[in-house]
Parts: sequence; structure tokens; C-alpha cells
Amino acid sequence: MENDFVDQVAISRSISHVPPAHFLLKIEAFSSLVENDVENYKSLEFDAGGYKKLVVYPNGNKNENVKDHISVYLAMVGTSSLGLGWEVYVIFRLFVLDQKKDEFLILQDAMGKQRRFHGLKLEWGFDQFIPLEEFINASNGYLVGDTCVFGAEVFVKETKKCTGECLSMKKLTSTSNYKYVWKIENFSKLPDKIYESEVFVAGDQKKILLFPKGLGVASGSHISMYLELTDSSTITGGSKIYVHFTLRIRNQLVSKHYEKKAKCKYLKVSIVVFATGEWLNTSIALGGWSKFIELNYLKKAGNGFLVNDVCIVEAEPVHGLGTQSKIGAGTNLLKSVT
Repeated sequence: MENDFVDQVAISRSISHVPPAHFLLKIEAFSSLVENDVENYKSLEFDAGGYKKLVVYPNGNKNENVKDHISVYLAMVGTSSLGLGWEVYVIFRLFVLDQKKDEFLILQDAMGKQRRFHGLKLEWGFDQFIPLEEFINASNGYLVGDTCVFGAEVFVKETKKCTGECLSMKKLTSTSNYKYVWKIENFSKLPDKIYESEVFVAGDQKKILLFPKGLGVASGSHISMYLELTDSSTITGGSKIYVHFTLRIRNQLVSKHYEKKAKCKYLKVSIVVFATGEWLNTSIALGGWSKFIELNYLKKAGNGFLVNDVCIVEAEPVHGLGTQSKIGAGTNLLKSVT
């Protein structure tokens, strides 16, 4: 497997009287770049199987601990149109003009080595392109009248794309927590059907879904309760919202409430079937429990969950924790870390 960071490929040097096919960069007053300790100069973009730039380090690339040499690289730019996980395999040659002999010194990887550009490796080139002392010696012809000329030829061999996903996490703050209270009267008289709270806003629009007689495998034995994301248009098909939330039935006699927490649970857009008791259908996004609390335990006198036939339900979603989404062509997931 190719290693982008440790590479022992030999460098080939050759001479040509033919100028580079794709790009020439003329630099006047080159010495001012050296004397003013300019880190690098990036050329304008040029198109050679995609947009490229030449990057010249007049005092050497200090990030690579280069001394006493000029460093020259080919850089990929404008990569957002390439899509997620793009890879571009390139053979390239970098040039410098000997103005006295009217010929070019060419550096390239030996044996036609291909270089793989991708989101974490946007530059390839030569740390020690030419010794600085040799370059600035006018008798060698590279720097004449304080002017020099670099060039590039680029041959794209292959471009690859892939699909993937992106998990976007957000830092929690003291304002991330929100409590919604739902007071349900005449609880014991509720028929066997679904009940919904009012919609409340906690990052996204949500509401509580309650099955007082249970759902699916929990029917007749438990209460089923879920937290629903009411506006699933905020996430695309196959995406998920990553949240922490608590559903709670308040003890109205003492502060010993009954609650369940979903830590890092997903609210799904693609939801399974009624029979599982976990998800309802394919049109809404929710998470929760089919067996939230046993009906007998809920109704037992003295437990404090039903007082005067009133049940108080609370939801505490920690909103904005993160989203997981599918990424397709046209999105550049990988970003340069430089």
C-alpha cells in the first residue's frame, strides 16, 4: 500500500529543449522573495486534467525541515466538484529553465511513479528541487537578471470517487437541555390508541407519543412511549439524528420519578414495523421504548405516578448533539489538514 508520508522513490533528472506542455511560471525579482523570507509563492490556477497550482518555496519548505534548497510542488485546487472520497492518480514533471542554454532541467519521479492526490494529500513535489546556491549562481542560467522560469506537465491517469457518510457532532452547552411537561388527565379512561403531546421545539420540532395500553409485544402489560421528530424533512432519507434524551413519568408524591434515558440513541428516518414494538412506520422519525413501564406498577396506589387519575410525563431531549448523514457525489468530505 502506498505511504504518502514516507516515500523512498528515486528522483529522475533530465534535460529537454521542449517547454512544458501545461504551465509556465515566470518570477521577476526572485531575490526579494528570499530576502524577505517569503514562505511560498502559489501560482494562479491552471487546468491540466483538473485545476492545479505550482507552489514554490524560495527558502525551502520549513515544514519538511528543508534547508539550502528551493522546494517546488504541484498542488490540487478546486476539488469540491470531485465528490466525496475523491482520488486522482497523476504522473507529473516539474521544470526550471536554464536561460543561458535555453533548455529545461526536469525533475520527476523515476520509473513513471504515479502520485495519489486526495483530500488529505493535496500537494506532491520535491523538497530539494535544486540547491539554492546553485540556483542563484547566474553562471548556471537558472536566475538571470533576478528572473527565473518554472513549469509543469501533468498527466492524469485515473480519477476515483466513492460514497460515504458524515457524522457532525456539536458541543453541548448549558442551553442544550430542554424540559417539556405533558399533563394527562383521566388517564385510566384513555382507550387503546396512540396519544400525542403538543409539538415543542428543542433544537428541532418534537413531540411525545404515548400508547397507554402498550404497543405490539407490550400490549396490555406496559405503557409504550416515544420521542418523535415531527419535521423529518430536516434530514434526508437514510440519515439519522444523534441525540441524548430522557422520558420520565413524574412521581407526584415524592421526588422519586420513573425515567429512562437514551444515551447516544438514534432517531431514525427509516423506521421498522409495528410488530417489533420499537418503531412505528417509515414516515416518521422517533426513538423510545415499547416496554417503558409496567401498567400494574404505574397504577399501584401509593407509587405516586397516578394521582387523581392524572399522569405527568416529561421529556428532556438534549438537542443539537449531532447528525449522521449519507454523502454522495458532489460533496467533498475529506478536507486538507494543512
